[in-house]
Amino acid sequence: MATSNESYDGSEIKVLKGLEAVRMRPAMYIGTTSTTGLHHLVWEIVDNSVDEVMAGFCTKIKVTVHADNSITVADNGRGIPTDMHPTEHRPTLEVVLTILHAGGKFDNSAYKVSGGLHGVGSSVVNALSKRMVAQVKRDGHIFELELSRGKVTKEMRQVGTSKATGTTITFWPDDDIFETTIFDYDTLRDRLQEIAFLNKNLKIILTDERELTPRVEEFCSAGGIVDFVKFLNEGKEILPGCSKPIYIEGGSEPDAPVSLKGEVEVALQWNAGFSEIIMSFANDIYTEEGGMHLEGFRTALTKTVNDYAHNHRLLKEKEPNLTGDDIREGMTAVVSVKLPDPQFESQTKIKLGSSYMRALTNRVVSTGLSEYLEEHPNQAKEIFRKASQAAKGRLAAQKARQATRRKGLLASASLPGKLADCSVRDPKMTELFIVEGDSAGGSAKDGRRRDIQAILPLRGKILNVERVGDHRAFSSETIQSLITAIGTGVTNSSGEGGDFSIERARYHKIIIMTDADVDGAHIRILLMTFFYKYMRPLIDAGYVYSACPPIFGVKLGKKIHYVYPDSKTSEETLLAQAIERHVPTDAEGKQRKYSVQRYKGLGEMDPQQLADTTMDPKSRILQRISIEDGQKAYLAVSRLMGTQVAYRRDYIERHAKDARFLDI
Repeated sequence: MATSNESYDGSEIKVLKGLEAVRMRPAMYIGTTSTTGLHHLVWEIVDNSVDEVMAGFCTKIKVTVHADNSITVADNGRGIPTDMHPTEHRPTLEVVLTILHAGGKFDNSAYKVSGGLHGVGSSVVNALSKRMVAQVKRDGHIFELELSRGKVTKEMRQVGTSKATGTTITFWPDDDIFETTIFDYDTLRDRLQEIAFLNKNLKIILTDERELTPRVEEFCSAGGIVDFVKFLNEGKEILPGCSKPIYIEGGSEPDAPVSLKGEVEVALQWNAGFSEIIMSFANDIYTEEGGMHLEGFRTALTKTVNDYAHNHRLLKEKEPNLTGDDIREGMTAVVSVKLPDPQFESQTKIKLGSSYMRALTNRVVSTGLSEYLEEHPNQAKEIFRKASQAAKGRLAAQKARQATRRKGLLASASLPGKLADCSVRDPKMTELFIVEGDSAGGSAKDGRRRDIQAILPLRGKILNVERVGDHRAFSSETIQSLITAIGTGVTNSSGEGGDFSIERARYHKIIIMTDADVDGAHIRILLMTFFYKYMRPLIDAGYVYSACPPIFGVKLGKKIHYVYPDSKTSEETLLAQAIERHVPTDAEGKQRKYSVQRYKGLGEMDPQQLADTTMDPKSRILQRISIEDGQKAYLAVSRLMGTQVAYRRDYIERHAKDARFLDI
């Protein structure tokens, strides 16, 4: 018989009304309450302004970050309607901002194409803001409405007159909801610049008032996605004769039903590198996981290039076709589609599911690319030559990977990196430290927990895999050691396929441990580049970390107080704070005698110190390497680690003032 504690009846069912559900489960609507979710609030409001752009009624969007980290998004569109709603019997502006699924994008009467589809964007931002002020200019008047956490705090009222039109939304994110309410300027800038590329001649102004002198940037692109591809390829060596990106556009038949309408716009260009960058968008929304439009593009690209190669006898009759990976090596592309009722996988819109867009994109790209190749035979031969080289490299890389796999789980003596493995075999409990240098490797081996911690020392810098092909990468003894030790195999350089299997991971914590100097930072970046390119699922799964060794030791008697780096504070300030905190003074204000040691290398610490400060799970600091913005991370890797030295030099010159830990 059930006890009273086990009863289950209607009283146990809670009904969340209005916007309560959003506040109770915000991740359902914005993905996360971390910094990614925080910025998603901005995208929801900006997307509404962009919908006005795509409808032909808006030419300018202004985004302002105020000193208190509130955000204002202002446009010169038509303005949200302010008349009384016919069924809700209150101002339409209030309905839009307080009721889920209230919007003008459900029947295509107000918007033929839009990014905000579910009518939840503005109301969700309201629900997750401690304060929101909406101001609308239309019909010769200025109307204002104030809200907080989903509810109206000041009814809509007329506050002035204006001949202009538009909507201005200011909101203060709720710090009861979000882990942080501090907006990142670079994240805002990158997305707004992206929107400007996707909408020709749209002017977007970003202002940051948090600095003593406000920072202002303006974005406007006359070339659209062609300029976008050029931007993505900055710092790369373009294939001969291919300096101008290929541009393709097309759409559905004029008599197609509304449910099958769509427009396709593609720009692509090949560089001499080995990685591909494909960015796909649906109604200006970045579809991080692609979807039907991306499938259609890839299928059309592979078939069209192979057909051209066979028809022009670049490929002999019995030669195998080039693979999609071969053709896409070194390619940068932007695929942008517009459609009236896109189906996304979730409110966060990371993957397009509208199946008819696969066929439409395929047809448009097949037709446009075929025409281009026929009309530009020299460029076509360069593209084929690049793909042919990739095919040869792919076959050589397969042999190199197979050779690595055949080694299996080798004994430590036969590994170039001298892996000192741990005794426990459960990967959930084990850790692999990738350590810079034999000296530090020796200290790490002596200071580790032999049951759960494995050590793999590296000699010198790992190969920069962004500057070489797969064949050369997998022929490197250091990289072979990494692959064999970790056990998962690798993905293709496109981040997919290959023989990678995360279930084969021999460790669930892979920790990069390098010196706290320039060389150590370089090695860390090279290793992160390797993991990003060939083992990205390990990063996504949360298996890859960076160790945080101390930079100073303040010794007082026999006790040492360690000082760890902080990205927001200079070394000098950190050291001064540590001395002030840990070194006492006598009655006359004189400090006790102390000494300071600067740890430039891991090898300067004895095994016990290294264990206590950097390796012991009870006392160490680890930074998990994550990719909240895959696109941004990939661009940084491909540009800064690519073939063009000039781009890196320019980057260093522009950011030299931010550099720390320089041994000069």
